[in-house]
Amino acid sequence: MTDIRVDILGARADLVLNRPHKKNALNLAMWAAIPGLLAPLAADAAVRVLVVRGEGAAFAAGADIAEFATAYATPAAARANQDTMIAAMAALESFPKPTVAQISGPCVGGGCALALCCDIRVAASDARFGITPAKLGLAYGIADTRRLIAAVGASRAKDILFTGRLLDAAEALRIGLIDRLAADAVTETAALVADLVCGSGYTARAVKAVCAMLRSGAVADTDESATLFAEAFEGADFREGYEAFMAKRAPVFP
Repeated sequence: MTDIRVDILGARADLVLNRPHKKNALNLAMWAAIPGLLAPLAADAAVRVLVVRGEGAAFAAGADIAEFATAYATPAAARANQDTMIAAMAALESFPKPTVAQISGPCVGGGCALALCCDIRVAASDARFGITPAKLGLAYGIADTRRLIAAVGASRAKDILFTGRLLDAAEALRIGLIDRLAADAVTETAALVADLVCGSGYTARAVKAVCAMLRSGAVADTDESATLFAEAFEGADFREGYEAFMAKRAPVFP
């Protein structure tokens, strides 16, 4: 059985954490595989949306503790493994198309960090969230902390990190850790994906590019963002959107 896989469902691609017997705990091989799995999906024009989900009843219960004795036996090993995880999360955060985390059950530690790399997080009512370095005497990295603060704010991020406590889905929604809460995350995600795939692919790519500029410290328009704005008016998506608006019909973007 492959511990992580990609399922293609028309314009939707699913990145599936596939260790249900371990509540989809993330081992190092899974982290290492993520950039290579995402690259062809980014290049595939037929894929419009990426969904990250766990197989079975859990999203991901965190890192695979069984690997700790060997994977973190030395500072050099620890740093190498950290670099692997950083690369995986950077690949997901920078994926050029809309990404959705479909969350049920535990979404803890590395699982929560992975979900925070997605653009939108949809959770079922049974979802539980936590980031637990304080339970293990560990530190939390810059990029991971930045994503958490971006979602919930600095003081709430410190609460989560200082205590390592678990949050239920209702609290996660209230503080901004998730974006949508539903009894059934599968159905809610499918409805969201249906909306996303009908939108302009050019707009989605531009939004992602501008968000990346903001993360890098941009505070005003750059040459790149100005080009994205200007070139849109010459693109096929704008022509279709404009013609559809004038004809009072729904656009069908290429």
